Amino acid sequence: MAYDMKLADRIREYLLQFPKLKIKEKRMFGGMVFMINGKMCINVSGQKMMCRFDPDLTEKLAERNGYLPMIMKGKELKGYCFVEPAGFKNKKDFEYWINLCLEFNSRAKSSKKK
Repeated sequence: MAYDMKLADRIREYLLQFPKLKIKEKRMFGGMVFMINGKMCINVSGQKMMCRFDPDLTEKLAERNGYLPMIMKGKELKGYCFVEPAGFKNKKDFEYWINLCLEFNSRAKSSKKK
């Protein structure tokens, strides 16, 4: 699946305003993953953004425009969601989702290194 390169550019441009972040981009899951300080933070998947956030916020976030639960093997993956373009179309909503991911990133656990 191809991913929205304009959305990836938009995310990249926003992240670059934080010079202390260690940003690495990786092609994964058929999209573009933005690794922040060694942890998966935001992904562009098709036209959607995949966000990693504090799982305790799931219920609150599910009420936001564009929110879609992330389902893997028939189960909802807590702390991850997709956001459809309607949910990040304007600047305020776009920044909300990115900042949500960045805030959780400092507390998120890194994947185990192989």
